[in-house]
Amino acid sequence: MSTLALPLNYHERARILGSSTLYEASHLACAVDSGIRPIWDGAFIAAPAYPLQCAPGDNLALHLALEQVPRGSVLVVGTGNFIAGYWGEVLTVAAQAAGVVGLVIDGGVRDIAALKARRFPVFARGISVRGTVKASATSVGQAFNFNGAEVAPGDLLVADDDGVIIIPKAHAARTFAEGESRADKEAHMMQALTEGRSTLELMNLTHWRHRP
Repeated sequence: MSTLALPLNYHERARILGSSTLYEASHLACAVDSGIRPIWDGAFIAAPAYPLQCAPGDNLALHLALEQVPRGSVLVVGTGNFIAGYWGEVLTVAAQAAGVVGLVIDGGVRDIAALKARRFPVFARGISVRGTVKASATSVGQAFNFNGAEVAPGDLLVADDDGVIIIPKAHAARTFAEGESRADKEAHMMQALTEGRSTLELMNLTHWRHRP
C-alpha cells in the first residue's frame, strides 16, 4: 500500500477508534478548533477532505465545489469564522447527489431540522438564519490552514462527538497502526481497573501518592 493512500477500511476503523485516540496516535498538530461542533448528536465523518474557502457571507465557492469534488469526500470550508447560513437543505440535497459524505465549516448553517432528517453529518461553528450572497470564491480545492490544522485534498478528516481532526494522507497508515496499538493497551488497562488496580499504579504515578 502506498504511503499516500488511505488505509483499508479506514471508515469503520476510525469509527471504532474515535478522533481522540487517532489524535493522540498521530503525534501531529492536527486538531481543529473545538468550537466547531456537530449539528446533531452522533454525527460522524471519516473521509478524504476537499478544502475550499468562502469569502465572508458569500457561498459561491460551495456551489463551484459541488461540480468538482470527488465522490466520497467531505467538504472542509473556511469562512474566516463568519457566522451566516452558508449551507442548508438545498445544498445538502445537491451534495448527497454528488456523493459528498459530510460538511465541516467554520461558519454557520441553517435548515437544521432538514439536515437532521436527512442524516447528513455537519460540523459547524454556529447556526444562522442569515443568508449569503454569491459574488466571489476565495479558493476551491486548494490547501490552507483550517482553524489550527493544515488541510489538503485527500487528507483524512475524522469528526465525531469529541471533535475534528485532519490527518495528512502520508501519515494516515501510521496513525491507524499506532491508534490500534493504543486502543489495545487502553483495553487492557480498563480490564485491570475493573479488577481493582489503580490508575496511579497502571500509569506509573505512585511516586505522587505521598506528595502534598
